[in-house]
Amino acid sequence: MTATPPPTSDASASSGSGHAAASGSAGVLAGLVAVLVAYAAAALVGWPQHGRDLIVAAQAAHGHAPAADGDHGADPGNAAAAGHAAAPPLWTVVPFVALLAAIAIFPLTPGLAHWWEHNSSKLAVAGALGLATLAFYVFLHRHPVDIHFPAHAVAAPAAGGPSWGIGGAVLANALLAEYVPFITLLFALFVITGGVRIEGDLVATPQVNTAFIAAGGLLASVVGTTGAAMLLVRPLLDTNSERRHVAHTLVFFIFVVCNCGGLLLPIGDPPLFLGYLEGVDFLWTLSLWKPWLVTNGLLLAIYWAWDTFFAHPRESFGDVRRDVRAATRLRVSGLWPNALLLAAVVAAVALLDPSKPLPGTAWHPWVFLREAVLVALVAASLALGSADIRRRNAFTYGAILEVAALFLGIFVCMQPALAILAEQGSRLGLDSARSFFWATGSLSSVLDNAPTYLVFFKAAQGLAADGPTVAGVEVGRLAAISLGAVFLGAMTYIGNGPNFMVKAIAEQSGVRMPSFFGYLVYSFGVLLPIFALVSFLFL
Repeated sequence: MTATPPPTSDASASSGSGHAAASGSAGVLAGLVAVLVAYAAAALVGWPQHGRDLIVAAQAAHGHAPAADGDHGADPGNAAAAGHAAAPPLWTVVPFVALLAAIAIFPLTPGLAHWWEHNSSKLAVAGALGLATLAFYVFLHRHPVDIHFPAHAVAAPAAGGPSWGIGGAVLANALLAEYVPFITLLFALFVITGGVRIEGDLVATPQVNTAFIAAGGLLASVVGTTGAAMLLVRPLLDTNSERRHVAHTLVFFIFVVCNCGGLLLPIGDPPLFLGYLEGVDFLWTLSLWKPWLVTNGLLLAIYWAWDTFFAHPRESFGDVRRDVRAATRLRVSGLWPNALLLAAVVAAVALLDPSKPLPGTAWHPWVFLREAVLVALVAASLALGSADIRRRNAFTYGAILEVAALFLGIFVCMQPALAILAEQGSRLGLDSARSFFWATGSLSSVLDNAPTYLVFFKAAQGLAADGPTVAGVEVGRLAAISLGAVFLGAMTYIGNGPNFMVKAIAEQSGVRMPSFFGYLVYSFGVLLPIFALVSFLFL
């Protein structure tokens, strides 16, 4: 690729607020401070504390009544009559499928492609389909619905007329229990790493690019896949700014840094963090180092061979010579205060869980205290960090706004699919580790991999174990669920949040990334054979 300015689409046009953030504008900080003030006001009223108390009380009750979640093998009608939740019919996944189809097809459709570039268009489509899903629950669903926020409960339908309580429960599950923690963590990592600049333009050889991707794969398990991706994608783009054949480099970057590299610790990828919250030991995922090493090692080897023997030789002599002449050493700036703030993000995510007491104490953090701390850390990064570094990073909010708009609809529209899986999971005939790997992975490719992990985790807990268990799940099945959720989240752009963010940043930098279906050609051709080998060797 040649160094070209970002396209003048809404992905960059919507970055007006991003330019404000890059200069540490008072407006952006005021918005963050307003969120913190609102949380403080809620705390004065006692709402976050009450939510925390409900979680603790539910845990105590569950300890004395482990069957309180109901019999998932019961008939849906009888379940509803008994006051237990019942899944909606299969056709209710249509809005979710339609949203996935829009993400895949609209960018390729003449007359719609330019309109779809606008984040406001994405929000309109995602919002409309989300409202259609909510409308079903309010007007047509006549069975109870599980409430997951702040603690488990069951919402009953209205005796007649619209069931607004059912709609509210679904919205709370989608937004408060899932979307807000998800997008807040992505936002914090995105903004804070945007204040760190790894500056320089190395010669974009296959060896250098492979080293970039390998470093990101190692870093992903320490600061999370989002943090590692946001930290390294910009210097990788700068290094390759003189090359024309770059898209494959970003695809393999998504494979390794945004997904497969984040397997070794719970903070590496959201599904593993959910497992940690369910009782999986913090260091247990280190036992998966063999499949981690094989998968990432093969991906790095394939990338190096691809770039060495196919992509790099296609670069023109002039581009290669310009790349060599423009080469400079790497320099890191912005570590203060952002390195400390990144460490604080990791600590907040690991420690401020309302369902667990703070280590060494009996005190449970308040509901959304973790998210409030993350917002405060973002504000500190914008207030104390260098505005010039963000400007030189071409930092904008375009990528995170795109993710926020699309995943707002995804989290709402996938509620029927998750309810169906939760009810029918034990009837799917899954028992072997390999079946859990492929089932979890297949759905993680199109659903968000975090709730998908949790559904199959719960399904596995209900099965008899033939060997050692961790958090009530047989070790082999738990390994399969973990590998499937983390690895196969790389199969599509929507399998994991950072995938879309890297795509958006690359396109703003002038890289022509593969379409939704073009990306599938890469993932089916490269990833599936590797995953089949991993399944054969380790499961």
